[in-house]
Amino acid sequence: MDLVIMAAGMGSRFGGLKQVEPIGPNGEFILDYSIYDAIRVGIKRVVFIIKEENYDLFRDTVGKRIEGKIQVEYVFQKTEAYLGDFVLKEERKKPWGTAHAILCCKDVVKDNFLLINADDFYGYESFKIIKEYMDTVDKNSYHFSMAGYIIKNTLSKNGKVKRGVCQMQNGKLSHIIESNIGYEGNVLLATRLSDDVKYEVLAQDLVSMNFFGFTPMLFKDLEEEFQLFLKTNQDHINQCEYLIPDVVQHLIDQKKCTVKVLKTPSVWHGVTYKEDKEEVVEAILKLIQEGAYPHKLWK
Repeated sequence: MDLVIMAAGMGSRFGGLKQVEPIGPNGEFILDYSIYDAIRVGIKRVVFIIKEENYDLFRDTVGKRIEGKIQVEYVFQKTEAYLGDFVLKEERKKPWGTAHAILCCKDVVKDNFLLINADDFYGYESFKIIKEYMDTVDKNSYHFSMAGYIIKNTLSKNGKVKRGVCQMQNGKLSHIIESNIGYEGNVLLATRLSDDVKYEVLAQDLVSMNFFGFTPMLFKDLEEEFQLFLKTNQDHINQCEYLIPDVVQHLIDQKKCTVKVLKTPSVWHGVTYKEDKEEVVEAILKLIQEGAYPHKLWK
């Protein structure tokens, strides 16, 4: 089973390549801790999805220090990949989005895989829960999974955060509502990205943090859906993004897949805003003091 790490996007609000911002006591990055947890649960290979121009940066930092610990593969997310007959009338300056990033792994990933963002700390328990579940899933099926994080475990003190609010039926995902979430007074409010409608959520509700377990059956649908996406959005092609939650939602609506929501006790940590970094550093140090991670991750 592979761990696929999406690292092609730039951290616009953070102001740079936050995927390689040191947060550990020995210069470790957030994704170092994800890879460490993946190795602990039995993942054999990590696949980085990156921009080709960032290859040297990634290989000289993360890649070289983990090459002896786990098999490493690099996939480049290229604008022209999987366009088919679609012709871009003007240059696309940013990546197509997370769903396109995963599609770029089609020729590399042939078995069940776990998917995460490079700049989110997910926690060991989340890896353990999803890996154990995906070990039971036939790779030729459409039985997917997702880590469901408790909202209060994913908030930032420095501003609102974008989360996928989960609606479920019998433990399976029925809807992901992409929303900005934060406290207004004592009320926890979510604002739907689609229409700016506000609604109240509870601290114990579950959200998606883009930690999925997929089978390789997903790739065929990603390719087909991308062609539909391009045709539908051709009049504003530089403003739109092809996102994995949207594809998953469409497959659920078509009753083509099921997504088991696996509630995790893990606390998310991440750098959405520059001010978040200090809190992440402190959280990692606390976990080290508690014995969850060694002081020097890669000995």
